[in-house]
Amino acid sequence: MTEIAGLKERLIRPEIRGLQAYQVPDATGLIKLDAMENPYGWPDELKVEWFEVLRDLELNRYPDPGGRALQSALRESFGIPPEMALLLGNGSDELIQMLALTVTRPGRKVLSVDPGFVMYRMIALFAGMGYVGVPLRPDDFSLDLPAILEALALEEPALVYLAYPNNPTGNRFDADDMVRIIEASPGLVVIDEAYAPFTDSSFIPRLGRWPNLLVMRTVSKMGLAGLRLGYLVGAPEWLAEIDKTRLPYNINVLTQATAAFALRHKGVLDAQTRAIRAERDRLFGVLSGLDGVSPYASDANFILARLPRGRADKTFEGLKEKGVLVKNLSGAHPLLADCLRVTVGRREENDAFVAALRSLL
Repeated sequence: MTEIAGLKERLIRPEIRGLQAYQVPDATGLIKLDAMENPYGWPDELKVEWFEVLRDLELNRYPDPGGRALQSALRESFGIPPEMALLLGNGSDELIQMLALTVTRPGRKVLSVDPGFVMYRMIALFAGMGYVGVPLRPDDFSLDLPAILEALALEEPALVYLAYPNNPTGNRFDADDMVRIIEASPGLVVIDEAYAPFTDSSFIPRLGRWPNLLVMRTVSKMGLAGLRLGYLVGAPEWLAEIDKTRLPYNINVLTQATAAFALRHKGVLDAQTRAIRAERDRLFGVLSGLDGVSPYASDANFILARLPRGRADKTFEGLKEKGVLVKNLSGAHPLLADCLRVTVGRREENDAFVAALRSLL
């Protein structure tokens, strides 16, 4: 074992040794409100039709390397401009990794805002890039535009990520501020629209106005998280270069067929999205009425809420004991002190969460 320890110190990069692997808590037996998943399944009649699609798949063959049928379904479903290229990833995480691998070079940096999506920072580190996190404004988690513009000029990042709406805060940044950032950025700006189903704003119609703008999305939040499918939209000149870092056959046969089938029945998913948005508004109103709880308005499928000082950890554990799993963000970033994040579930799940929370407070 001593020999292994020595080899590890010699072979493993120090920044990797200092990390912890991404942790996913066990939710067995719990109401799962921690991972921003759509809580609704498919109707039985839709499952029967889906099984017929799966029956004819040739699992002995490699999948279409470019996912052409799936790309066509995505373009039709989401109004992707025909002049823009489309690149598929095994979730948004793989796309973030492909972007980093495409532009990495000694001294290159990634810039985003904090608190934000943790994988921007982690994948930058994996790729040997520096990470610059510009803090959001503490009162409402809005963009600190002067600070970001100053950081852009000083750090000259090769990649800038802006989540729209933002995770974990749930708010949608001011679009005019984002335009200022796009215009001031010396590198690529990636607008991450993972939560697009839960808001009415998008930068996809603006693609082509600026040469450095890309938009990234996922189908996870609209009810297809198990498929692990993300897509990147932008000028063909950019995506042709990024595609070179994609591993062959990265989107498997089952994902391609299932996602294309689901998009043919997008009306079912859209109805579920409308139900989640209605429940989000109802849950926000209920949380606003609880003494000591300060929820933040959300354009996503979750709500960030601040609890009385020093109560987040105990409340999180208490909720687990009562059968409800949420995300404890207190300690993840100074601006998230005393904060829990709850995914918007079905009405009965949200009511169970509120009842448990009320009893603990």
